[in-house]
Amino acid sequence: MTKILILGTGAREHCIAETFKRSKHPVELFTYGTSKNPGLLDLSSGYEVGSITDLERIRLFAKSFRPDFVFPGPEAPIAAGVVDVLAEEGFHSVAPRLTVARLESSKGFTRELLKKYHIPGNPLFKVFYSDEGLDVYLRDTLRGEFVIKSDGLKGGKGVKVVGDHLADVAEGLAYARECLAEDGRVVIEEKFIGEEFSLMSFVDGTTVLDTIPAQDHKRAYVGDKGPNTGGMGSYSDSNHLLPFLTPSDLQAAHDITVQVAQALLEETGTPFQGIMYGGFMAVRDGVRLIEYNARMADPETMNVLPLLENDFVDLCQALIRRELSGMTLQFKTKATVCKYVVPKGYPDEPVKHEKIEIGALPQGATAYFASVDQREDGLYLGGSRAVAILGVGETLTEAEQIAQEGALAVKGPVFFREDIGTASLLESRIQRMTALRA
Repeated sequence: MTKILILGTGAREHCIAETFKRSKHPVELFTYGTSKNPGLLDLSSGYEVGSITDLERIRLFAKSFRPDFVFPGPEAPIAAGVVDVLAEEGFHSVAPRLTVARLESSKGFTRELLKKYHIPGNPLFKVFYSDEGLDVYLRDTLRGEFVIKSDGLKGGKGVKVVGDHLADVAEGLAYARECLAEDGRVVIEEKFIGEEFSLMSFVDGTTVLDTIPAQDHKRAYVGDKGPNTGGMGSYSDSNHLLPFLTPSDLQAAHDITVQVAQALLEETGTPFQGIMYGGFMAVRDGVRLIEYNARMADPETMNVLPLLENDFVDLCQALIRRELSGMTLQFKTKATVCKYVVPKGYPDEPVKHEKIEIGALPQGATAYFASVDQREDGLYLGGSRAVAILGVGETLTEAEQIAQEGALAVKGPVFFREDIGTASLLESRIQRMTALRA
């Protein structure tokens, strides 16, 4: 029996657990996280609720049943050093140690790493530790086309782009000073023009195995309007590309990740063992790196893992042993569309503690539970993304229709982005990239 500890109780972790349960090996799952996720409860032999960064409590929970390995879902425990703490007890993790996990927890570290090792994909950037020179850099060097990034973890909401979230240099200065006051540093970058895509890779320190690409939708409302969120949904295509990507775009992203893994090992002496999830942008003349994360993506995990044909237990154990070389990842040739059902008012003033009901889902749809509370009389909203509905089909059109019907089956004070995966939204992105590269 393979014992696995999953850290986190969101839809991503529900999907991870389900993928482990598909293994040919007998698997016993244990879960530690901030809430009682009904999907994870059904799949777990042991379950504990607590702070996701309470490393001592996590350590004691792990010692109580001694897992073969640990799979952290969210970034917070990784950035807090959970992998290092568990390693002291002899427990392996499918996640990097703290020194290389800085790839996600410090955006300035990542930019400086790419610069030092001459890795392509970096923007023009500067890390500021005071507001001296900020105004000149925004106005003159970047000519008012900029991105401002809080250096630390902000749950996907620490990045603000001029023209999207910031009206002008004055608003940019105000946000940069806010970041400085909070973190002591802020990263200022040139603004990329293009289409974003996500590419998750399993990395054992040197070997990099890519999953299929997906595209997330950060903005809350239809038409990419409204505030940034943790991600309202995502899609992947049956040809394992995206409609606006070329094979050379994927190869360029892969090459960047390979070089970053090598640079981390050279810089720190510690191999990055875990999932290196890159946010990339296809631009006029190639691919650029937006940022790296040191764990699986949410919601893109739901697009990728249900299609994985490799045994997930074998894959994770090979990563831990640094034996990925010679392996290949295999995925079903299906399209997927994931739509997050969220509370009304999300993300700024979400409804909480209201009851929701999930009706019958169409064939090809799966519900992955996120911020919901399982009570005796049903499911209640927790205040963040509630349920991820995944549609799987032969084509993107079919997958979108399945996801749409499934999302409509969730009743209560909720909403979702109906345009994710639709032909009209996809066509607008294809046209934008075609015009950009013409």
